[in-house]
Amino acid sequence: MGKRLKEILAVLPEKIKELVVSLPLPTRENVEEIRIRVHRPLEIVIDGKAIFPKYNACPYPVSPSDAIHLLNQLSDYSLYALEEELKRGYITIRGGHRVGLAGKVITEKGQVKAIRDISSFNIRVARQKLGVAEPLVQYLYSSEEWNNTLIIGPPQTGKTTLLRDLARIISEGKGVIPSMKIGIVDERSEIAGSVKGIPQHSLGNRVDVLDACPKAEGMMMLIRSMSPQVLVVDEIGRQEDSEAIMEAIHSGVKIITTVHGRTLEDVIDRPSLKTLMNMHVFKRVIELSRSVQPGRINRIRNEYGKDVVRLH
Repeated sequence: MGKRLKEILAVLPEKIKELVVSLPLPTRENVEEIRIRVHRPLEIVIDGKAIFPKYNACPYPVSPSDAIHLLNQLSDYSLYALEEELKRGYITIRGGHRVGLAGKVITEKGQVKAIRDISSFNIRVARQKLGVAEPLVQYLYSSEEWNNTLIIGPPQTGKTTLLRDLARIISEGKGVIPSMKIGIVDERSEIAGSVKGIPQHSLGNRVDVLDACPKAEGMMMLIRSMSPQVLVVDEIGRQEDSEAIMEAIHSGVKIITTVHGRTLEDVIDRPSLKTLMNMHVFKRVIELSRSVQPGRINRIRNEYGKDVVRLH
């Protein structure tokens, strides 16, 4: 059993733990999500496909006691200690794994105050693939600087995995490429997978992380306080994000980020991104797909949409 799943098994209810461990080893190592929903069958997502493990010849029905056990493990028996995490709808555990939550949402003045009566948990298995971004370096680094880069892909196509490894490479340096100061705004706690402010993934020595911070505010905070040479943010989409990116670029900071979509054409006319695209901010655009496996790179394009390389 690899360390990655051991960290998850440590918080699972006993019967669910048994069902995960009973999976054949090659299958177990490819688990992507464990979905635990009260009064519904346990669901495990493997290579993008859902399976429903059986217990006594039937799909295992998650019980309220399973949910209570899991929540106690996640909170160390103190929900009060997780007040901020509950507002965001997820908890990050050791190893950088993220547990999404759903249930009764409590609001105050239009803002989410907490989630109560939690009935659904989605444990997303964190995977750091060291070296996955190395083939891209020749396209993203030129004239002694990193190009502003936009990574485009539908959900679960490996955008964050690729972004995380690029952050590591920039921080550590590679060959004749020097290491650089890098700032990460990790709004969803997925790039660094921080627990109590400490990144759980290997990101090199020159990384400063703002965990669970809104992207636009975080970019400005890092520029003012940490003087990064490169900023990394995940899943831009708001007008404020675009404005912050423009401010960063005018400050001489390079940007590497991601956005949901299939191709450059999918995102080029989005109102919140239109200024960035019209100004040809991103010198490199990477298009991902999941046609074979997460992280499949289809094309790398320049700021004018022309192919730098087309792989598939």
